[in-house]
Amino acid sequence: MTDTPLPSSDPAEAFTTEGSPEPGETVHEARLWRDDGWTARVIKNEDDEGWAVEMIKDGEAEPALVGPWTMGRNKKDPKPLDTSAFNTLVKTASEVLRRHEQQLRAQLHKEVRVASADGCDELDITLDIVPDEDEPYAVLTALDTFGEQLAQVQVAPNFKLSKASATAWVENGFRRPG
Repeated sequence: MTDTPLPSSDPAEAFTTEGSPEPGETVHEARLWRDDGWTARVIKNEDDEGWAVEMIKDGEAEPALVGPWTMGRNKKDPKPLDTSAFNTLVKTASEVLRRHEQQLRAQLHKEVRVASADGCDELDITLDIVPDEDEPYAVLTALDTFGEQLAQVQVAPNFKLSKASATAWVENGFRRPG
């Protein structure tokens, strides 16, 4: 396999968005690859003499992934993007986004299991934080073993859900804590 010659690495000829294809339009160029809802763009690495690649999901302002990119044979210009590299980058960037979503979900959703007031059953108590910019709040919910909602109240976004606080809420007849 041979490296395809690329335009000069002269900063004056750097990538610009003027005249760029519309998002969603398929592009397969040496330094710009747009397909399947993603854009890969090879850029000059600000930290050193090398190159980097950024992966941007359509509709997003910030890249999901920025990483080093391989130099071409002339040790001056970047290696051109290709189908295999693009597919690998999409897979990696998708995984990064999935992990961010999981982390956010873990921060905004808590769950504990406690005994019911009569002690004959178990209840799942969930806390879902709604990070509204103006008025954040949280929703405390009690579910029976079949997933049926028994109670739900709005609480402060800094409410600490624990087995003890959930048990106290159940024993207090699901009245708003606080």
